[in-house]
Amino acid sequence: MSILWLLMALLMLSFVLLSVMRRRRGVIEQVPPGHPDAADPAAYGFVRQEELDLRMPGPDQDLLDVLDLVQRTQDYRAASQLLAGTETEGEPRWQRVQAFAGAAALELQQRPGGVHETPGGQWLRVWRAEQPKDAGCAAVYAEFLVQQAWRTSTPGTDDFRIIMEEASDACGQAALLAPGDPVPYIVELSIARGLAYPQAEFDQLWLKILDRAPNHMGAHLAALHYWCEKWHGSREQAYSFAEAAAARAPQGSLLAALPLFAVFEHLPEVNLVAGFYQSEVVTKAMHGALHAVHSARPDDPMLAHVRHLLIFFLVRAERWQEAMHQLIQVDGHIGALPWTLSADPAAEFALYRALAVAGYEANGGSPATLPG
Repeated sequence: MSILWLLMALLMLSFVLLSVMRRRRGVIEQVPPGHPDAADPAAYGFVRQEELDLRMPGPDQDLLDVLDLVQRTQDYRAASQLLAGTETEGEPRWQRVQAFAGAAALELQQRPGGVHETPGGQWLRVWRAEQPKDAGCAAVYAEFLVQQAWRTSTPGTDDFRIIMEEASDACGQAALLAPGDPVPYIVELSIARGLAYPQAEFDQLWLKILDRAPNHMGAHLAALHYWCEKWHGSREQAYSFAEAAAARAPQGSLLAALPLFAVFEHLPEVNLVAGFYQSEVVTKAMHGALHAVHSARPDDPMLAHVRHLLIFFLVRAERWQEAMHQLIQVDGHIGALPWTLSADPAAEFALYRALAVAGYEANGGSPATLPG
């Protein structure tokens, strides 16, 4: 009898591990008709998986139009004009700098160039050469170098350090060109993490950002990485940083959602503990993020970032209706955590979306009952 119980336990464990691996790989397996997971996301008007846009977390039509124009013509001038007209203290400037840098880095990855081929992202090099005093270009170039370091090198290697030191010089130039702009210092936060700035040096950098944009959500997210256990802090330091920011957040600020990002950064690789996502620490962080979402301005450019992370946690917690409400607000754009950490972000997002739809319908929901 003991052998039989052992075999049954091993069989149960194999099913759990198979489910975990299937979800971690971001693959939606085919299921037979009538199975709950066979619910059709298309019935809710959701975008097809192959049409999901990885470039940004939510819509920014001006940015999309300019990105398309720059990449089609390889002429940087529209990008320069857009950044020149974007206020320095707000979140959109940081997101647009990231998007332009990421587009150039992706082009270079796809077309590294050769004897008879121009490398991708050439428009950024031309922009840098022709407009050396353009503050927007300087910030984009610094972020481009940072992304190149993380994409092509390994932290701790000479190649990584060399690229990051060049990025640090570019940040310094960008800061001189626009003294009130927090973006060059936000870019440097990633350099500080990669080059392991001592905490006293990191604190000085952080104070420069607080002087310019004390409630900048993007800056807080970038700083949180430094304080995480896997980098230069600890779980306690990361939670403390996030909770302090949430506590001092003004009404309507999305900083109240920062503790949920701290929880996400410290999730175990594989969690088999039943009810973990209904635990007090996770539930409290989710409620803070939900409150932040409900209180924020509808046009807050960071709102989509919080909604995407909420989808991940709400699905894991089997809070299907709330997950569906977040999905209908952001579907179509997936350039945010947690999807961007996956090798196939579109498949990962589509998996969670399908699970949300299946759970919603299994509990009596339908397209007709989902509020807008």
